[in-house]
Amino acid sequence: MTTSVAELGATLRAWRDRLTPAAAGLPSGRARRAKGLRREELADLAGISVDYVVRLEQGRFTTPSAQVIAALARALRLTGAERDHLYRLAGLLPPGDGQISDHIPPGVHRVLHRLRDTAVAVFAADWQLIWWSPSWAALLGDPAAVPPALRNFARDTFPVGGAGPRLSQWPVLSAAGDAVEAAVVSDLRRATGRFPADERLAALIRVLAAGNARFAELWAAGEVGAHREDHKVVQHPAVGPIEVDCDVLSDGELKIVVLSAAPGTEDETKLRLAGVATGFVPGR
Repeated sequence: MTTSVAELGATLRAWRDRLTPAAAGLPSGRARRAKGLRREELADLAGISVDYVVRLEQGRFTTPSAQVIAALARALRLTGAERDHLYRLAGLLPPGDGQISDHIPPGVHRVLHRLRDTAVAVFAADWQLIWWSPSWAALLGDPAAVPPALRNFARDTFPVGGAGPRLSQWPVLSAAGDAVEAAVVSDLRRATGRFPADERLAALIRVLAAGNARFAELWAAGEVGAHREDHKVVQHPAVGPIEVDCDVLSDGELKIVVLSAAPGTEDETKLRLAGVATGFVPGR
């Protein structure tokens, strides 16, 4: 076993041991012998198998992909410096200034944890979904059922090859209509200026431009902008239609999308009931 492989396993174990379930957004549950996360919990948070975590920690898996390392960094709530160190231990180059990062800083994670009862999700600069709350899953369906590479809002907005939306498991109607399409395309163009060397973004644009005529038309227009807000109607199978406002908070790298209903309305009640009906948010 090489030194870097052994250090990778030891570092993962140390970071897993220091992260409490509460800090990771998990219920504390029954009494625990250790304060840190169990391997099963880390595997679930990172979207990989428990056996994969075991092999990494024991140094029996020496070539983890960049996608796996990014998922582990998010699950372990690593700082930017710690994330970069994890990449190097795995023999990978950390994401550079010209590449999109899927990393969520620990401070942002803490804020998101306090918003678990809100339908909120985090997207990367290329509209790749990287985190969602239980209430988001309750409102739109659980994205965990979708392969990670296909969890992308731009792909849903501009389907290729007859594929339908994947990030919502039931119909969602937008009041903005065609304006959403134009906003997503102009936002992607802005991302190409900020992340010119990112191959995932470049590949996404190639696929959409070749497979969706509407995307190709809008891309050729050359507009640059951002997708900020919308009003949607979610046709929820358990509680009926729910009207929500969609607000996008962005720092140019991460996009925090919040879906909320007007206070004191029937839609707010339905939004709360959707969580109870689907089992993602416990009843009170």
